[in-house]
Amino acid sequence: MLNRSPEEIIAFAIALIPAFTFHEFAHAWVANYLGDQTAKNLGRLTLNPLKHLDVLGTIMVFVIGFGWAKPVPVNPANLRNGRRSMAVVAVAGPLTNLAIAGVLGFGFRFTGLVGSQFLDYVLLTSVWLNCALLFFNLIPIPPLDGYRVLLGLLPEGAAIQYSRIGQVGPLALFGLIMLGQFIPGVDILGTIVIQPTEALMRALLGT
Repeated sequence: MLNRSPEEIIAFAIALIPAFTFHEFAHAWVANYLGDQTAKNLGRLTLNPLKHLDVLGTIMVFVIGFGWAKPVPVNPANLRNGRRSMAVVAVAGPLTNLAIAGVLGFGFRFTGLVGSQFLDYVLLTSVWLNCALLFFNLIPIPPLDGYRVLLGLLPEGAAIQYSRIGQVGPLALFGLIMLGQFIPGVDILGTIVIQPTEALMRALLGT
C-alpha cells in the first residue's frame, strides 16, 4: 500500500472509513434490535467513524494491507435466541459490505463514469474494498465474523468443539495472512478472498 501514489492512498482512505463504519454500525444495530443494548450503551450505535475506527488497525491497513476496526461488544446472554441471534449479529457486518458494494457497483454500472477520474477511482475502490471485507470477514476463524456465524449454525455439540479454537484463532489467521508473503506460489488468502472479490466485482460492474 505504501508504494501507491498519494492520490491512490487518499482514495483508499475515503473508501475504507465508511466501509469499516457501516460494518460495525450494522453489528451494533442488529444486536440492539435483538435485545442487547451493550453497544448502544457504549456509544457504538452511531455512524460516527471515530467511534468505530481503531487507530492501529487503520494504520496497519496502509502498512501491510491488513487491518481492523474496533470490535462491537455484544453480550450473547442478552440476545433473544442466544447463539442463533449471535450468528445474525455477526453476519450483519459482511452483508452490509455486500449491500454497499451492490449499490455502488450497480450505480456505476448503469450510470457510468461520474466525470472525475479521482471520484471514479474512489467508487471502484469502494466496490472492491467492500467485496473484500465481505469475503474476508466470512472466513470461519476467530475473531472474524464467519467464526461466530458458523458457531450459530452448527449443532450445539459441534459448536462447543469448534469454539475451542478460539484461543489459537488469531494466530492461525495471522499465519494465513502472512503465508503468501513468505512462500512463493502459496496464497491461500488470495484464493479465498481476492479471487471471489474480483469475480463479484466483475459481476456487479458487468465487466
